[in-house]
This record gives sequence, C-alpha cells and structure tokens, in this order.
Amino acid sequence: MFGLSGEKLLILGIIAVIVLGPERLPEYAKGLANIIKSLRRMANGAKSQMKDELGEDFDDLDWRKLDPRQYDPRRIIREALTEDLDFTAEKNALRETAAVASAAVAPKIIEQLKKGENAPFDSEST
Repeated sequence: MFGLSGEKLLILGIIAVIVLGPERLPEYAKGLANIIKSLRRMANGAKSQMKDELGEDFDDLDWRKLDPRQYDPRRIIREALTEDLDFTAEKNALRETAAVASAAVAPKIIEQLKKGENAPFDSEST
C-alpha cells in the first residue's frame, strides 16, 4: 500500500501518538475510518452504476485488458512483427479487381508501319 512497509506504518503510528496526543488520537482515527468508509461507498456506487449501464456485458468484461499499465509499445510492436500475417484475402481481392479492370478495358490494336511510311504527326500538339 503506497510503498509503506509494516515498520514504516509503526513509525508513523508512534509519531501520530506523539504529535496528536492520546486525547485527540481516537477522534482522528474515527474521522479516518469515516473517510475510508465513504470512499468505499463511492467506489461501490460507481461499480453498481457501471453494472446497471453496461447490463449483462459487465460480467463478461475483462478489466485486465483495459489496464493502461499493460500497454508496452515494445511488446505490441514485437507481437505485430512476429505474428503470421495472412494476405490471401487481399491477394484474391486484387486478382478479382485486375480481372474486372482488364475485362472492362478493350486492348488497342497497334499496327506496324509499313516500309517507307511516315509516322503520324500532329502539328497542333507541339
């Protein structure tokens, strides 16, 4: 809990007894207990509100997947580079597109020039 070990908590307790004194310590302990109870009530209220809004999908939700601490960019890139990629669907779509495009465009017939014939010249093009 916040990096506090048992020894540190004991030292904080002793300092609290010295600073607050035995007269005010029970009041502060009771106030701290009330704050913790109200925080738990708010957390439970938020959880129940989410459960009501999400409905039956709330139980199926894997909260560990939504934890931002699990997103390591290096791991994500490594997995993306090492996973087996299957491009068969894309290749088939490209083949189909090429077949449709080639069927739609009629090939031009290119005629060879005969011996001594000049190439066509367009005087307006230059």
